[in-house]
Amino acid sequence: MFVDSHCHLDFPGLLEHETELIAAMAAGGVGHALCVNVRLEDFPRVLALVERHSVLSASVGVHPDNQDVEEPDEAQLVRLAAHPRVVAIGETGLDYHWHKDAPQWQRDRFRTHIRAARSCGKPLIIHTRDAAADTLRLMREEGAAEAGGVMHCFTESVEVARAALDLGFHISFSGIVTFRNATELKEVACHVPLDRLLIETDAPYLAPVPHRGRTNQPAWVVHVAEEIARLRKIPLQAVETATTENFYRLFRHAQQH
Repeated sequence: MFVDSHCHLDFPGLLEHETELIAAMAAGGVGHALCVNVRLEDFPRVLALVERHSVLSASVGVHPDNQDVEEPDEAQLVRLAAHPRVVAIGETGLDYHWHKDAPQWQRDRFRTHIRAARSCGKPLIIHTRDAAADTLRLMREEGAAEAGGVMHCFTESVEVARAALDLGFHISFSGIVTFRNATELKEVACHVPLDRLLIETDAPYLAPVPHRGRTNQPAWVVHVAEEIARLRKIPLQAVETATTENFYRLFRHAQQH
C-alpha cells in the first residue's frame, strides 16, 4: 500500500470527481492520502471531504503565497488542529518566487504555524521556494524540530536537504523527480535516508511522467515511488514499505487501514 502524503482533493477540478478519485486510489494500491489545507476559509470544505472518506486525513494552515485571506493566530490553529481527522499543521513556510520583496508577513505567518505545531504536538508541512536560507533560519529560531514534519515537494539542494534532516524533518518528493531535466533533484532522492523519505502528488499539480501535463491525482503517486526505486536501484516494494511506515510514524494521528 502506498500513501500520498500531500494533495489538494478539495480544489476545483478534483472535488467534483471525488468518488472516481477515491476508487482510483484503491485500484492503484494507494491506501491513504493527506488533503492539505491552504486557506482557513476552505478548511470546512477540506474537513467535510475527509469525513466522507476514511482513507483521507487533513491538515490546517495558510499557504505562504496567499494574500488577502483570513490570517491565522496560534490559538485558532491549535483549536482547529484538535479535530481527530487533522493530522498536521500547514501548508506553511516561505515562498519568495512571486514575492521578490521577501515580505515580513510571510515570516510572521510561518512563525505562527511553527508555534501552533509545537503547542498541539502535530507535525508541520513546510513549503519553501526561493527562500531556503530564511526557511531553515526560522525553523531553527522557532524550535520546529520539537514538532517535526516534512519539507513537502522538495526541490532544493542536497545541502538544504541535509540541514532539514538535521532538524529531524522528512523530505517528500513529488512528480518533479520523474521529470527528465530534474537532475539535481534525482541526486537528492538518492541521498535522503530511506527512513526519512515520503512521496506525494501535490495533486492537482505536477503530474508525474507518464501523465505529465494532465490533472494530477493521488493514484499516480505510485509513479513517484517507481522513479525513486529506479534511482536508488532498490525494489519498488522497499520504497512502498518505507514511505508508508514513515508516513504513519510522522503523522501518527492518521487512520491506518
